[in-house]
Amino acid sequence: MSLYVVGIGPGNREGMTQEALAVLEKCGVIIGYTVYVGLVREYFPEKEYETTPMKCETERCRMALERASRGQDVAVVCSGDAGVYGMAGLLYQMKEKMIREAEEMSDGAKVRGMEGRFASDVEIRVICGVTAANSGAALLGAPLSHDFAVISLSDLLTPLDLIKRRLACAAMADMVICLYNPSSKKRADYLRMACDVVLEYQSPETVCGFVRNIGREGQETQVMSLSQLREAQTDMFTTVYIGNSATKLIDGKMVTPRGYRIE
Repeated sequence: MSLYVVGIGPGNREGMTQEALAVLEKCGVIIGYTVYVGLVREYFPEKEYETTPMKCETERCRMALERASRGQDVAVVCSGDAGVYGMAGLLYQMKEKMIREAEEMSDGAKVRGMEGRFASDVEIRVICGVTAANSGAALLGAPLSHDFAVISLSDLLTPLDLIKRRLACAAMADMVICLYNPSSKKRADYLRMACDVVLEYQSPETVCGFVRNIGREGQETQVMSLSQLREAQTDMFTTVYIGNSATKLIDGKMVTPRGYRIE
């Protein structure tokens, strides 16, 4: 029995890999966060769908493992890549937990316990997708041509002090920084905070940019300096790029040279 965790890229059909499309065509049940399921439903209207809202990730994973343990072909969809801030890791953890729960129950256990036993037979297969770091970079030019770090500014699962340390280390190492989840209603000033951390090590004129709604309606790109980025308005559907000391503007595009000699 296989449970597929599928990265759907930006969510439009053109942004999905052929493997992702083939798996979604194969599976009878598609499970995911309400917004991401909405992106694929129009392409596969005949499927059975199960959705959960944000902050119900463990419930979503348990649901998928239980359905797969009954012998159904199940796909869990994730925006971008399933292994980059996606459900892949949590599914492996939940499978381990369900097996442990089943082992602790008696033979007369309720149905969920029995499904936990069968979960051991479920093979989790990760189907990679195009993550926002890559798809957004392509729209801006070539900002990730050299070493870079991807950091989420969401402190829902990661302490803010740790996020700040990671930002400082990446900036100190002169790495390009790609920021996920730069701000939200509750974190309106987090991008400014991140820029302030980077400004301790990088010039205010450092070339930066962001892309909003990658591959979706309302797609928008902007290139600017680090000091201008500090004042920018972003949201959870925005991916931000902070260049390194070598990043430059070429023909209006954000480019980080790899170091090749051009004669």
